[in-house]
Amino acid sequence: MRPSSKTIDAITDEQVLTVAQLTSQLKSVVEADFADVWVAGEISNFSRPQSGHCYFTLKDDTAQLRAVIWRGTTSRLKFKPEDGLEVVCRGHLDVYPPRGSYQLVVEQAHLQGVGALELALRKLREKLAQEGLFDSERKQRLPSFPRRIGVVTSPTGAAIRDFLEVLRRRWRGVEVFVFPVRVQGDDATREIADGIRVANKMKPLLDVLVVGRGGGSLEDLWSFNEELVVRAIADSTVPVVSAVGHEIDVTLADLAADVRALTPSEAAERVVPSSQDVSELLRGLHTRLQTALNSQAASLRSRLESLASRPALARPLDSVHNLSRQVDDLSARLHAAAKNVFRDKKSRLTAIGGKLETLSPLSVLQRGYSVIHDHDTGRLITSSKQLRRGQSIQTQFAEGSAISTVEEIDKK
Repeated sequence: MRPSSKTIDAITDEQVLTVAQLTSQLKSVVEADFADVWVAGEISNFSRPQSGHCYFTLKDDTAQLRAVIWRGTTSRLKFKPEDGLEVVCRGHLDVYPPRGSYQLVVEQAHLQGVGALELALRKLREKLAQEGLFDSERKQRLPSFPRRIGVVTSPTGAAIRDFLEVLRRRWRGVEVFVFPVRVQGDDATREIADGIRVANKMKPLLDVLVVGRGGGSLEDLWSFNEELVVRAIADSTVPVVSAVGHEIDVTLADLAADVRALTPSEAAERVVPSSQDVSELLRGLHTRLQTALNSQAASLRSRLESLASRPALARPLDSVHNLSRQVDDLSARLHAAAKNVFRDKKSRLTAIGGKLETLSPLSVLQRGYSVIHDHDTGRLITSSKQLRRGQSIQTQFAEGSAISTVEEIDKK
């Protein structure tokens, strides 16, 4: 339906986009919403000019998509791109404004089949890593001398035979509990996960749990990359040793386990110590302990002999006798000093007593002098000016006293 002239007239210049503006908006939306995509398809129209970049079309039964692999990315591919190959590509969409077209800029590319498995494995690995299932902080240490060991594996495979043989050769006195499971096939994933959970419910609790199988292709080992198995290993309260028999690639079970062993035989070596190594260690410790004790005994004996030769221990009573003599000497000196002090004090006291006797008023009275007091107030009379007629006075003699009345006063 064509718009009416009235409708067209109602549109402002600001509402009309140029081709460049519209393409720019599309570029922003497309590149933001499709910044990381996985696309599967068949390569067609492949070309590689002198620049080294690869240009091709990804197609399926109903659609096609232009794609490019820049030269730096091409050098990292594990296969040579060509027409007719079924591939899985990872990249981002890029809008090219001069042509008004879009294309997939490929950052990774894998062949279909094994490539698809690797793609799924990589995506699951990224997911579980973000959850922290592979973090080193959550790894448990293996016990040095385990007594109860569990093994989740096929009971008929070479893995269990190799494990038990090495275990028997290295260390004895352990109990081994085998939890039989299928290690490949449709039901293997569920059986392995169930085996790990059952092993964790053992009473008494197992000391360590080995999960694994012998070697094989990526498809054969795929059960040990399944999320169900990986989470069962991560949730195990018993330390887990992953013993998947391949050395080149690492399974997700290896990453989730507390310890990775390259083979079941190596798992046995990691789980239990070597009896020969332990014996040598004990002999070495015995020798070191014996040497240390002998050295310490010799040192203590030398110190004891040195102490025994000292006078305090050789003649312990000498000090007592010396102190006793010192006490006697000090006692005699103290007694003599006390006598001298007493004699000096007595002499000084006698001299002071003589002086006091000389200065005593009684001694003055003995020589004919007397002391007069006011009879009423007891005040000492030292001058005639203190007397008045009719005043009663008391005269003190060397022996006795007399009370008299003043009749006449001579103040000369």
